[in-house]
Amino acid sequence: MNYASRRIWIIGASAGIGAALARALAGQGAQLILSARDGDALEALAAECGGAQARPLDLAQPETLGAVVAQLTLEAPLDAIICTAALYDPGRVADIDPMRAEAMVRVNILGMLEVARLCPPLLRDGGQLVLFGSVAGYIGLPGGQPYSATKAAVNNLAETLAIELAPRVDVRLVCPGFVQTRLTARNTFAMPAIITAEQAAESVLRGMQRRGFDIHFPRRFTLAMKLIRALPYALSLRLIRRLR
Repeated sequence: MNYASRRIWIIGASAGIGAALARALAGQGAQLILSARDGDALEALAAECGGAQARPLDLAQPETLGAVVAQLTLEAPLDAIICTAALYDPGRVADIDPMRAEAMVRVNILGMLEVARLCPPLLRDGGQLVLFGSVAGYIGLPGGQPYSATKAAVNNLAETLAIELAPRVDVRLVCPGFVQTRLTARNTFAMPAIITAEQAAESVLRGMQRRGFDIHFPRRFTLAMKLIRALPYALSLRLIRRLR
């Protein structure tokens, strides 16, 4: 896809991979609509991206997504919708804070379901709906809950949409490994094959330009995780236990 003059809506654009995608796409001449909870950060990014529109919303409050969708319905069709928005707070199951877990479910699962329900009609025929799952959703990891569980749900949702919306909408699932963001900065463990948000954005845009459903990176890490997932549980769980 040549991104010059393409209309692209990024949900979760104020930081991390979303912000890096906005800057990369603006550099290629895309017409951007940027959404996130942090209105001030969003306005600053929109100004940096030269004419991008800032449309704040919070996936924890579905009415705010519906309001932006209603506005965009009156405008030209979109070429792509990219949803990177998510809350991140992994931990051991025994240590889960129920309120934090509920917030993650509300944003990472229910919010993404609302994106899946409301946003596809905004796309032109052949437009792309790009949802961010995670390698963390491939298989249960020690210390990964409840974030891993919500991302497993997103991975599953994208698989369903790829069937239900074909051929009019080109659904893509993005599963990053470890990426340097303000969220992963909270991790206290070694993160193998970690990359920058800018490198992640480059991988996403390359993946969107190719055929195929699954965009995952960095491959030296994600392919190993895919292999573990494909093994029988007797082997895969034995390998994962070594990560504790």
